[in-house]
Amino acid sequence: MSVFSKIEETIASFTVENISAERKETLQPLVEFIQKKTTEQQEIRLNFICTHNSRRSHLSQIWAQTMAHYFHISNVYCYSSGTEATALFPVIASTLEATGFQINTLSEGKNPIYAIKFASNQFPVIGFSKTIDDDFNPSSEFAAIMTCSQADGGCPFIAGAEKRIPVTFEDPKAFDNTPQQAEKYQERSLQIATDLFYVFSQINK
Repeated sequence: MSVFSKIEETIASFTVENISAERKETLQPLVEFIQKKTTEQQEIRLNFICTHNSRRSHLSQIWAQTMAHYFHISNVYCYSSGTEATALFPVIASTLEATGFQINTLSEGKNPIYAIKFASNQFPVIGFSKTIDDDFNPSSEFAAIMTCSQADGGCPFIAGAEKRIPVTFEDPKAFDNTPQQAEKYQERSLQIATDLFYVFSQINK
């Protein structure tokens, strides 16, 4: 099985027809970056960046790694980071778990570390909050994908980035501690997943 069955069911429900022409235009530079690296048989490093590296950047990293595996695009290494480090917001972990990801907490504390698995025979994504220059992240030859407008505006220069690509999403944090919290986090997760489904579906191997 490519990915865990519940994740596969979710992906099977996606349709690129739901993505507007304007959104496809926004995603096109990311498609082109991945395609170029794939054609040249080079490693594809994607660093998803948001201000606090707590919500959108993690969802993007995890779904991108999942979609790369789902579409059999090899040599894809996905990362996430922020202009400052905080913590992976716990609702992100529970949202992913509800979609079929296996979540293991490796360490607790102010900045917990999670192992997030999307397939039984694949190495888990290691999720924790970190800054762009953290040793865990690549220092060169990567695409910097800006997932929030605040980070995009606040980081005019990303050291080592081969390409900078703004692909921004609304912050589900606006719904924290409200009755709609779970619903809105799930909605944002699925929007990010659908966008990345489209991106990887366009790659010719």
